[in-house]
Amino acid sequence: MFKTQLAAAAVVARVLSGSSLTAVLQETWRAYPALSKQQKGAIQDISYGVLRFYGQLETILGFLLKNPLTEPQLHYLLLVGLYQLQYSKSSPYTIINQAVTASKSIAHNKALQGLINAVLRTFVRQREHLLQKTDCVEVGCYSYPQWWIDKLREQYPQYYDSMLQQGNQRPPMTLRVNTSKISVQDYCQFLIEKAMPFESTGLSMIQLAQPVNVEKLPGFEVGWVTVQDAGAQLAGIFLDVQNGMRVLDACAAPGGKSTHLLELAGVSLTVLDNDANRMQRVEQNLERMKMTVEKTVCGDASKPHSWWDGQGFDRILADVPCSASGVVRRHPDIKWLRRESDLTTLIATQQSILNALWTLLNRGGKLLYVTCSVFNEENAAQIEKFLNRHEDAMVLSLPLSPFSLSNGQLLPDNGHDGFFYTLLQKK
Repeated sequence: MFKTQLAAAAVVARVLSGSSLTAVLQETWRAYPALSKQQKGAIQDISYGVLRFYGQLETILGFLLKNPLTEPQLHYLLLVGLYQLQYSKSSPYTIINQAVTASKSIAHNKALQGLINAVLRTFVRQREHLLQKTDCVEVGCYSYPQWWIDKLREQYPQYYDSMLQQGNQRPPMTLRVNTSKISVQDYCQFLIEKAMPFESTGLSMIQLAQPVNVEKLPGFEVGWVTVQDAGAQLAGIFLDVQNGMRVLDACAAPGGKSTHLLELAGVSLTVLDNDANRMQRVEQNLERMKMTVEKTVCGDASKPHSWWDGQGFDRILADVPCSASGVVRRHPDIKWLRRESDLTTLIATQQSILNALWTLLNRGGKLLYVTCSVFNEENAAQIEKFLNRHEDAMVLSLPLSPFSLSNGQLLPDNGHDGFFYTLLQKK
């Protein structure tokens, strides 16, 4: 296990220095191709867990250490050890012993190795007292940056506590059944035969009781299902696509919403994203689902002059770049990589994309503005600014949803992540 601890500590260190967790894990797998599935799973689980509860773990470590460690990597190894002691089922003796062994690969100083042992054993002895002290510090209690806690408290005084707690849970695995190929009822029967417990949550959504590797899903390779959060599945439904329409999916990668639109109607779809690597994910999804689009374009949604052919669209899906504050349980690194100052840049980008895409929409056409954010500045406030600038825009009521939305805001809960939706029509 000590190699797993070392690898996870290295991953966490790189993420907290500014790198994406997903990217760091992929680089780790490429650098160490001999890692087994079990080893990869353990490294990933620990890395996600440490980042999910980093605020709590860092606060505890602050109480346990009198002075900063001279070797930074030992600091991250201690965070890994604390996470395992608090949240894993392994015995404390094993965790501590292997953390001490792992420390020998970082520092050959026996005093530092003894410190690792002493700190972790002290936590075990004083666990309840230390957790009580940590709960008195908001960053330690919630495991979010203080600015994030303050913002949600201001914007959601009734819900901020549950929203913060929800963001620290493991996310559910939700499927979207491709009803153009198989009925929800028939697919549920396959899950029953495979002994995969599930809950049908409405429309074409199925939530599994336990996550599984996608290759174990019946019919995944032939396009019967797609893994997609239940909240994200609302986008295709809300856009109201009909056969024969010209549709643009802007900021489309990795393509889950694109394939959903093609499942719902026979549309002529243009798929756009500004990241060539992420566009490969879109093309892979289309290939798996055996779907074709009018065109895939690698381009900037805010600069259509560089890629648009001049033909207007009947529907536009604008899933714009955002803080991703509604999906932190899937991406816990976001909590620590995002800065409050980033919102200014993101808001400007969203405005630029929204204004540019509006010029491509046909009269009577509809544009769905989407974020996976819960911050008001990116959502309702953004739409208010847009309506003040565009007299030809009107807000339409959203279709009926299986989930509760307040002014287009979907708050995260046990069944879905946090999203914001507004459906606009050009008069």
